[in-house]
Amino acid sequence: MNIFRLVGDLCHLLAILILLWKIWKTRSCAGISGKSQVMFALVFTARYLDLFTNFISVYNTSMKVIYISCAFATVYLIYIKFKATYDSNSDTFRMEFLIVPVGGLAFLVNHDFSPLEILWTFSIYLESVAILPQLFMISKTGEAETITSHYLFALGAYRGLYIVNWVYRFYFEGFFDLIAIVAGCVQTILYCDFFYLYITKVLQGKKLSLPA
Repeated sequence: MNIFRLVGDLCHLLAILILLWKIWKTRSCAGISGKSQVMFALVFTARYLDLFTNFISVYNTSMKVIYISCAFATVYLIYIKFKATYDSNSDTFRMEFLIVPVGGLAFLVNHDFSPLEILWTFSIYLESVAILPQLFMISKTGEAETITSHYLFALGAYRGLYIVNWVYRFYFEGFFDLIAIVAGCVQTILYCDFFYLYITKVLQGKKLSLPA
């Protein structure tokens, strides 16, 4: 554990809590991609199947439980509790175009050809592209609520800080995980346009919009 990973984890947790707070406070999931949230729930489920078999620390176990619980709580709010407010007409990205190729890649490129390792690798690959339906939805509608923008910025900051974490671990611990690093860089690149718009618009009090 280092400061970059810790702050990255906290940014990730903040992003999740911002999203849950937004949905619960407004009693609406308008502007939120249910498909992205389903894929994030799939990411955490596949990654943390070792929850009951591999204890590392109280912090590690607690974060796993929080991530899984919050992911499924978000999916519940979108598809059941506040289903009437979900904009399915704008959330049209085909999840199978991401899940199927990612699943195939996880079988072909992994650290060890074992069930848990393949599922972990699948979760790493899927997380790198799981935000695409949300970005596609914003592009389609032409704008995003400020609170949704804060959620996306915190999520992007989490990935950016993890890249710094990997650099730190490489230089000070000799740790190098090519799969996680490449996937993390891909995910961060996907946020680049959003970061620019967030800084130039949201931080200046304007509404965020993506080019259609």
